[in-house]
Amino acid sequence: MASDDIAQLADALSKTHVGDGELSYKGLGLKLDNAESAEELVREIQQYQDLRALRLEGNTVGVEAAQAIAKALESKDLLQRCYWSDMFTGRLRSEIPTALRSLGSALMSAGARLTVLDLSDNAFGPDGVKGIEQLLKSPSCHTLRELRLNNCGMGIGGGKILAEALIECHRRSSALGAPLKLRVFISGRNRLENEGASALAKAFQLMGSLEEVHMPQNGINHAGVIALASAMRQNPELRVLNFNDNTFTKKGTLAMAQALKHLRNIQVINFGDCLVRSEGAIALAAVLREGLPILKELNLSFGEITEAAALVVAQAAMDKPHMEIVDLNGNCLGEEGCEALREAMENMDKGNLLASLSDDEGEPEDEENDDDEDNLSDDCDESNDKDREILKENGMTTNEDSPAKLQSPVRQTKHNVMPTGEGKLKKVALVPGQLLCLAHAVQQDYFPKHHALLFYTFVSKNNEAFKSCSAARERLNSALEMRCHD
Repeated sequence: MASDDIAQLADALSKTHVGDGELSYKGLGLKLDNAESAEELVREIQQYQDLRALRLEGNTVGVEAAQAIAKALESKDLLQRCYWSDMFTGRLRSEIPTALRSLGSALMSAGARLTVLDLSDNAFGPDGVKGIEQLLKSPSCHTLRELRLNNCGMGIGGGKILAEALIECHRRSSALGAPLKLRVFISGRNRLENEGASALAKAFQLMGSLEEVHMPQNGINHAGVIALASAMRQNPELRVLNFNDNTFTKKGTLAMAQALKHLRNIQVINFGDCLVRSEGAIALAAVLREGLPILKELNLSFGEITEAAALVVAQAAMDKPHMEIVDLNGNCLGEEGCEALREAMENMDKGNLLASLSDDEGEPEDEENDDDEDNLSDDCDESNDKDREILKENGMTTNEDSPAKLQSPVRQTKHNVMPTGEGKLKKVALVPGQLLCLAHAVQQDYFPKHHALLFYTFVSKNNEAFKSCSAARERLNSALEMRCHD
């Protein structure tokens, strides 16, 4: 290491003491390949007598450097908080488990009692979980309160290993009279899928101490969601529930709604982009009316929820005294549906609660069609009759003499209509996802050009029929134009 580099490192390290027993190297961009390059950092750790928190995030640590740091940590029995996210940038995946085992062994040797372990953004995969497996089972983690493993690429295998380690930690700590009481669990973007999520659900159910659970973007569908819902029910102190961007469908949402009936301390629910659909949204609205007394945030965005169901949710949310924001953006509302929702909220002096609204511009997620109710367009393809039933069941008025129209609590809204061969008007509920799928098909070689010309003429001359799906219509139009001019 050049003398200039050493001087620069020493200067940076001189500014790392931040009080409360914390030593921070956060964001220094240090490239620690071997013991020599980590020499100054190791000396700082050794000299810090009451080290309670160590921040290494935003640097890159090799195997030899990790072993040197581990040696310095063997005497730090007061260490409680390890902020070690984004710590292996540019390292071979095979190096990371070895480095983690060295650091974990040092903590166990020191007799440290951790409360926070953050290894997010390290992309270490299942092997990386094996690297911390023994640490998680050890007395050093019996006191763990926050476990942060966001964006680590654990996969199903890693999720199962992690679940078994937590279960074993709980078993061992319970035998000593002080069971593991994890409060915060963060594991987004890990591809856990149903098997990994179900395995972790067993650990969550066993602990019963969780206050925050964040598991967005894990490819979990209704089977995994049902398992998690059962586990959440056993954690009465839950305050934050974030399963954004998984696939609930009706089955998963109904299970989660049942669990929420038993949770009185929930403040934040994030089921955005979870395909909760109309029936699921109505079930959640029922729970909202009857319970969840201190709920502050509700995110049901991009869930293929129709206008009628969205109005039911909004009406239930209005009665919550602590509510700060309701996000129904990106659902199957149409422009007039968005306006009806805004007016309904404003009429109750709750307009400030509603997040910015727009039509759904995203494609529905793919999933297995295990039942008819899990077809991707089932809720968004509800008829006006179904919407009218929803409103009547929830105490809202409808116009029985005009089935092509609905009356919200504030104003009448129109559904799309298309002409039939008999010269009459037939109700059609369009789904943005359907148009987007068609746009994709149009661009494929197998799609006949003369069909594209026909569709283009039809779409161009029926603006009113596509009014509630304007963004998806524009994308389809663009695809048709390109195909016509190929």
